[in-house]
Amino acid sequence: MIDVIKDSLFDLLKLIPFLFIAFLILEYIEHKMSKKNEEILINNKKIGPVVGGILGAFPQCGFSAMATKLFSSRVITMGTLVAVYLSTSDEMLPILISSGTSVFIVLKIIAIKIVIGIIIGFVIDFFYKNKTNHYGSIHNMCEEGHCHCEKGIFKSSFHHTISIAVYLLITMLVLNTIIYFIGEDSIKKLLLNNHGTYFISSLIGLIPNCASSIVMSEIYTSGMISLGSLISGLLTGAGVGLLILFKTNRNIKENLLIIILLYFIGVVCGYLIDFIGVSL
Repeated sequence: MIDVIKDSLFDLLKLIPFLFIAFLILEYIEHKMSKKNEEILINNKKIGPVVGGILGAFPQCGFSAMATKLFSSRVITMGTLVAVYLSTSDEMLPILISSGTSVFIVLKIIAIKIVIGIIIGFVIDFFYKNKTNHYGSIHNMCEEGHCHCEKGIFKSSFHHTISIAVYLLITMLVLNTIIYFIGEDSIKKLLLNNHGTYFISSLIGLIPNCASSIVMSEIYTSGMISLGSLISGLLTGAGVGLLILFKTNRNIKENLLIIILLYFIGVVCGYLIDFIGVSL
């Protein structure tokens, strides 16, 4: 067990510098684009799912929260919101890159999420008609998502790095302990050949914080789940968006419908990706 703790700490220490640099770059991008993204989303309602699917892929801490508030105010459609949720990458991008995953592979994963988000978004808007209004700007999204953006990119990046480091350490300790007692080969065989992993992965993704994407990304880089299972978890991972949805949208049935749709889409798409044999 001492070796497990040492290995987990060593692996984490190697990741921290890369995580900080990645978050620093992403914070800079977010500060430059967040207001512009909001305006683009509001002014392009007819192609909302396309805009939402593309902009949602940028790992901005407040974007899913912003889209949720826009939906609750009926500024955007449900299809656009779901497109944002499905394409949202949350902490997946910096974790995979920091773990040594090829940038091209990460981009392919993001592309898959964007395409699925756009298609599903249009399908939802076709069947679910909800009126939209233009209520103007929606502010303080970062504060709603607790991402500390108002403190500057360095402090915000440091906060993100420490938060993710804690989640990663816990995840690594749990994973390494399980591997130690059960055996890596046994775990890989169970997860890679069990269709139930799509249901489990999609359920993990629904956890309304960055922990879900951290867990899924870490398990995937460890080689213990398939690409389809990873996609299942990442599709349902809407970050803090779901928490804000229940806080701001009074239509509980609508909120539950969105969660059910996310879960169903995650399971089905993950299974189809492995069934078809999509590879990176």
